[in-house]
Amino acid sequence: MSYDVAIVGSGPGGAVTARECARRGLSVVVLEEGDHVEPGEVAPYSLEQMRRQYRHGGLTVALGRPPVAYTEASCVGGGSEVNSGLYHRPDPGVLDEWSRTNSIEGLSAAELARWSSLVEERLSVATAPGPLSPASEVLRRGAETLGWDGLDVPRWQRPDEAGGKGVRQTMLRTYLDDAVAAGAEVRPRVRALRLRLERGRASGVHTDRGFVSADQVVVCGGAIQTPALLLRSGIRRNVGRGLSVHPTVKVLADFDAEVNDPADLATYQVKEFAPGLTLGGSAGRPGMIALGLSGTWERDRDLPADWRRQSVYYASIRGQGSGRVRLVPGLEDPLVTYALTHRDLAALRAGLGRLMLLLGAAGARVQVPSYVGAPRVLDADQVPSAAGAMTRGNASVMTVHLCGTAAMGEDRRRGVTDSFGRVHGVANLRVNDASLLPSAPGINPQGTLMAIAHRNVDQMLEGAG
Repeated sequence: MSYDVAIVGSGPGGAVTARECARRGLSVVVLEEGDHVEPGEVAPYSLEQMRRQYRHGGLTVALGRPPVAYTEASCVGGGSEVNSGLYHRPDPGVLDEWSRTNSIEGLSAAELARWSSLVEERLSVATAPGPLSPASEVLRRGAETLGWDGLDVPRWQRPDEAGGKGVRQTMLRTYLDDAVAAGAEVRPRVRALRLRLERGRASGVHTDRGFVSADQVVVCGGAIQTPALLLRSGIRRNVGRGLSVHPTVKVLADFDAEVNDPADLATYQVKEFAPGLTLGGSAGRPGMIALGLSGTWERDRDLPADWRRQSVYYASIRGQGSGRVRLVPGLEDPLVTYALTHRDLAALRAGLGRLMLLLGAAGARVQVPSYVGAPRVLDADQVPSAAGAMTRGNASVMTVHLCGTAAMGEDRRRGVTDSFGRVHGVANLRVNDASLLPSAPGINPQGTLMAIAHRNVDQMLEGAG
């Protein structure tokens, strides 16, 4: 069967594309390498979730000094099914920066505003009612003590009828549900191998289940898998270059009272130093606490016994470094590298120090930074030396936000696509995911990506009409 539109990947970018195309009456197929896992079927932040909804169980790494651990969702709905649902509107200053550096048309905050409003309405974006969670209250209390700005970040979450925490509005519950209702077909457990390109056009997708023919092909596999597919298909100019992330370091903090909710994480963020630095809360299941203590396990193996009184917090920077996605003959997965700059390392040290000052001001009794050989920090006087002792050789750096490997823009010396995601030199091939964003934006990128994805698919449909 031939389709009007074949979409590779079912995360936020692919889901927006599928919904809008199907609602315009086009025949749409969504090809997803991961499995279909119903929302709520597995416990959040559990080992089962890591196994069923993440690529390689969530254990992937960009090679470098230090290496940067990262996670990729691999399931129907993509990252929306596994992330915390925190929502930020696109940052106007970052949009202007991207427009200048990559010659992108139509990307101001004012031009994206109507699509941001559409996203917010469909995902029921709102700040959670009621008091902050104990883990969030730690951040708020510390920020208030120090006089730093912060906020409880809105989430794509609909209140439940029982008055509980609410129901996260993932792609399966929203955009993909709408797409299927409008006639789209979603095929899980289908791996896209390469695109078929003929005379400057894409005629379909070769998969491990056979060939899928389509008049339009939209690649939405994320910042690692999208460039890998393009490279396997012979599209190479600028592809896979410019990988941009939010390098992140963490601290385990122990308190007098219980602060840990194993099914959720803190929604409060400290934005005093944004967009360059954000301080917030991470998942704190016992296994994740133990993982964060791996660099000091011989000394700190006793700490997880009191895990309800502990939580994990992070300092995340808008990295200046850059990485690359490459193909290696004989390997199924691409090789990912990332080079942290000297400025990035200094910013991470500064962020780590500010995070420990914040947690100390909130009443932390003991803090352990997550790097090899880190000291236990018991008071503010120890913070400068503890932060300064983190080096390239002992740092434990991770990220959950990856961008930039198929950047958009009219400048063909830098970009892979035009301003609206159409791949340069291929008339009917588009990209519509986070790989388009020229750099990591300093916030959770899903709100930015979804607004841009709406804008791009509208432009595509106008051209088709």
